[in-house]
Amino acid sequence: MKKFNRKAHWETIYQTKKFEETGWYQQTPVTSLAFVAKLKLPHTARIIDVGGGDSYFVDHLLDLGFENITVLDISKTAIARAKARLGERAKKVHWIVCDVSQFKPAQQYDFWHDRAAFHFLTEEREIEHYLRTIRDCLAENGFLVIGTFSEQGPKTCSGIPVHQYSEASMTEKLGQFFERIECITLDHLTPFNTTQHYLFCCFKQLNLN
Repeated sequence: MKKFNRKAHWETIYQTKKFEETGWYQQTPVTSLAFVAKLKLPHTARIIDVGGGDSYFVDHLLDLGFENITVLDISKTAIARAKARLGERAKKVHWIVCDVSQFKPAQQYDFWHDRAAFHFLTEEREIEHYLRTIRDCLAENGFLVIGTFSEQGPKTCSGIPVHQYSEASMTEKLGQFFERIECITLDHLTPFNTTQHYLFCCFKQLNLN
């Protein structure tokens, strides 16, 4: 059986679809921005948007005055599209093309944001690497927000399987190293007028020293 090439898969998605033709499209990422406001992050906070692709989260962060933003995505096409949209403002952002399951951060972050990337990691070794990576790179008292498909959400997305989560299973996965702050569920209306059920959880880095 031919091994699945995740990077090639996502390059094809972004090369053949406009952002507004994808199921995760949001002109305004209301939930993510609400978490940013609730956490009262300073404008100097080191923020990383994992799986950010060409989403508009970075646009809104720039509009809000944040100065230290990193966007990571597996697709160079998605990153290129985001840069083109932002124009000169793209120079204010640090861009990384990388599969998050292989990501080795070169700095610490105060806020790790992931909307709809984590649930694409279905192998336990990749999930473990992802969580270790956050543990290692999240600053003391740093926060993370992860948005995934809930147990009532889709079982596949963009033609590939996803891992569904409940508040309990998410807390079990992350509770060893992170303190759960809040979990919420919501329905996301896609551009195709279908509904996807999401779980968003916010955690805080624990000081285990």
